[in-house]
Amino acid sequence: MFCFTDALFVHTASLLLRLSEKERLLRANDRPFNLSFHYARNAIKTSKYNVLTFLPLNLLVQFTRLANAYFLLLLILQLIPEISSLPWFTTAVPLVIVLSITGVKDANDDINRHRSDKQVNNRTTEVLVDGKLKEERWKNVQVGDIVKLQNNHFIPADILLLSSSEPLNLVYVETADLDGETNLKVKQALTVTGELGNNLEAYSSFTGEVRCEPPNNRLDKFKGTLTMSGQTHGLDNDKVLLRGCTLRNTDWCFGLVIFAGPDTKLMQNSGKSKFKRTRIDRMMNILVLCICGFLVTLCSVLSICNYLWETNEASGFTVFLPRLPDTSAELSSFFIFWSYVIVLNTVVPISLYVSVEIIRLGNSFFIDWDRKMYYPKKDTPAQARTTTLNEELGQIKYIFSDKTGTLTQNIMTFNKCSINGKAYGELYDFSGHRVERTDRMERVDFSWNQLADPKFIFHDHSLVETVREGNPEAQAFFRLLALCHTVMPEERKEGELNYQAQSPDESALVTAARNFGFVFRSRTPETITVMEMGRKVVYELVAVLDFSNVRKRMSVIVRSPEGKITLFCKGADMVIYERLHPSSDKLMEVTTKHLNEYAGDGLRTLVLAYKDLDGSYLEEWRKRHHDASIAMEGREERLDELYEEIEKEMTLLGATAVEDKLQDGVPHTIEQLAEADIKIWVLTGDKQETAENIGYACNMLREDMNDVFVVSANTAEGVRKELQ
Repeated sequence: MFCFTDALFVHTASLLLRLSEKERLLRANDRPFNLSFHYARNAIKTSKYNVLTFLPLNLLVQFTRLANAYFLLLLILQLIPEISSLPWFTTAVPLVIVLSITGVKDANDDINRHRSDKQVNNRTTEVLVDGKLKEERWKNVQVGDIVKLQNNHFIPADILLLSSSEPLNLVYVETADLDGETNLKVKQALTVTGELGNNLEAYSSFTGEVRCEPPNNRLDKFKGTLTMSGQTHGLDNDKVLLRGCTLRNTDWCFGLVIFAGPDTKLMQNSGKSKFKRTRIDRMMNILVLCICGFLVTLCSVLSICNYLWETNEASGFTVFLPRLPDTSAELSSFFIFWSYVIVLNTVVPISLYVSVEIIRLGNSFFIDWDRKMYYPKKDTPAQARTTTLNEELGQIKYIFSDKTGTLTQNIMTFNKCSINGKAYGELYDFSGHRVERTDRMERVDFSWNQLADPKFIFHDHSLVETVREGNPEAQAFFRLLALCHTVMPEERKEGELNYQAQSPDESALVTAARNFGFVFRSRTPETITVMEMGRKVVYELVAVLDFSNVRKRMSVIVRSPEGKITLFCKGADMVIYERLHPSSDKLMEVTTKHLNEYAGDGLRTLVLAYKDLDGSYLEEWRKRHHDASIAMEGREERLDELYEEIEKEMTLLGATAVEDKLQDGVPHTIEQLAEADIKIWVLTGDKQETAENIGYACNMLREDMNDVFVVSANTAEGVRKELQ
């Protein structure tokens, strides 16, 4: 009893500490120190019940159904001899059968969840223990442990990347289970931890201390610091590998566990298992409530009639119907009311729920067997993981979808561009009319560039001629594309470059720069190497101003071998336009015209700009940037202020236009959904013209629509006024 109480106290204390956690502090290879904070272990639980809680919790859920609650009340009434005219088992037996059938189904669903949890918790990973790597089950992994991961292995917890087998300590992870994105994400360890390499002795003596944010569900953000050898280094989301990801194209990597089990971002997003109620369940509850109301009304009328009869006529029938002693007419009518409730109990259909559950179970089998829902390429049939929500599939009224990667193939191709006010990528005939591109048209010959991508297709020969002639604006345009990105190159063989990009847009733009003579060759945390028209140029990477959905732009600050410092920026047109020098006003008008044309063709657009920087100002700005990057409080706000300060008075270079083709069958599918009277909402960050063009291309908007209503306001109040 003492042990149980002690364990309960520890569990309660652990829970309270986690709920009040404002900041997480941990040390590598120091389990006693980390255990003092009672951080969660790595075991997870997605099931709703256990052996002890199944019966009370499941009965509680089942009695939220009004019919079950009604028959429980009826059973209690039948146990009262004064009002019961039927034996209690006439209600108890069907009620127990109904509860048992539903309970068995719920138990089966929960057993499957337990099996899944057990399978995940018993996966193994390599953990550094006493200087040696030891196979350990996931559920035994703790915060502060150092783990080693192999290629194609799942990541067992949220870990800080320390080193990897790849050059520059890069790793490639697949995040499809987290965000649905199939393209690989690139993560990179700090240089100071990357030096540990694959040395187990170095890791055994590693005592780095991490101070970071508490557990949360934000997949795209992380802030913390790593203190080692007396120096503090800033940590961000690019240094963290999340549970639910898979390691790809990387032989091995080492990591430090930061969040485990329920504290991981994956589990923080999953939330607690809920008891879901479908529309049919709610409708049946309302129907049963109405039937119960009808039953109460009927029994009330009959009890009133009984009172009148008892008052006026009952005295003549006492020989045949003897009255209980000391029973008045009022009390007799009260008993009769409940007797009628028992006699007329079949008015409420207890078998209705059983019928619905059996139909749901059978329907789930039909879903699993449906050949039209089978995907032969990956040998994947449909799978009904729960029998609770099947009928909701036939009652869908709204579909919310994103555009990129769902309606489109998420394979981007560089299509057109505007450089210094001149548009490239369009083809015209001798009469000046635009010509549609086809596969038979002559492609641009990139054989002069040994590092060109043979898969890249472009038809406008004038752009290559402009670049090769040495046009400064055109060369600056492609230099920006080769420098301003987060792409990581792979070069297995000399000259065979493969770009790993977090965004297909970036990959398409860097590939375009590669073919036009500005080849992004390699990068380190401090440098970027580019082959510019056959000449190797190594730029010092001063700072990277990250892209975010709020900023809608990305910038890099680089120093050329000649010492020239330049800020290169690319982003959404309106965001870049607000930060341009007045000298770019005329060029902005011409570029805007080109952007509208590209958007009308359904292309994704970006605007490019640059700014030359003074060395003394940059050194002072870098000091403030370093202080902000290691701050635990207000880090994002301080960095945003610094970014805003330096991204001003820029000079416009031009704009890019990238094509993302629709998936096969999208127009036909949307047309069928519309015929089923299903309303479809598509979320996109494109310009309005691009969104409208995509809408017509995928049959969301049709020519027979007489009046397409467009809301163009940029604020909540403005949207409200336009809708009114």
